[in-house]
Amino acid sequence: MIELKAIEKRFGANVGLKDVSVAMARRSVTALVGPSGGGASTILSPVARLHDADAGEVRICGHDVRGYDPATLMDQLAIVFQNVQLFEGGIAENIRVARPEASDAELHAAAAAAGVVEIVERLGGWDAPVGEGGAALSGGERQRVSIARALLKDAPILLLDEATSGLDALNEAAVVTALSRFGQRTVLIVAHRLETIARADRILFVEAGRVVEAGSRDELIAAGGRFAAYWKHRQAARNWTFAQEHS
Repeated sequence: MIELKAIEKRFGANVGLKDVSVAMARRSVTALVGPSGGGASTILSPVARLHDADAGEVRICGHDVRGYDPATLMDQLAIVFQNVQLFEGGIAENIRVARPEASDAELHAAAAAAGVVEIVERLGGWDAPVGEGGAALSGGERQRVSIARALLKDAPILLLDEATSGLDALNEAAVVTALSRFGQRTVLIVAHRLETIARADRILFVEAGRVVEAGSRDELIAAGGRFAAYWKHRQAARNWTFAQEHS
């Protein structure tokens, strides 16, 4: 379980998080949702100790993260950001760096779950170079390789910050389903797209640095609050986009 207790975080004069107290159940998928700049991504920072909170505490399995040896904490986490950096080399090499001792079968299973196999086929093999910084791949393809790397690491906690934003709807749905099933880990995902949000066990709606609503998608829609308005707006925007594309 991951617990945030009365977390406060400021960045100069700006409030990042204000009195955030939430718990994420073990082996669940929690979507952090809200307007840009509202604080959803900031919640991931104290969990991974990218930035320590100014007040309050984050506990993983009952222990304050500040009490962990940094290497021990990182062993518990796999992190995927929106902007992925790969190193020059092959696809398999970029994935295997997460756990060098992994078998080929384990690597291929992680790659398949993240939708990487079609990239391998396009480039002509597992050792085909991805180019400097992954230049031979699209942004969505780089994200999929990074997600495969995170899955192969097999850490109990997976943090994703807009990590599926470059995927089309079909691939996003497949990847999010894989995240919830592959290894049965605890997943925290910052998301704005409906395909990702819909597959979460629980949603935290974050606005102005606060968690203003929490619950399942159906519960929050039925409540008719901030998330329900957000969901309706995103659906309308998606339908408008589809209509434009087919006109």
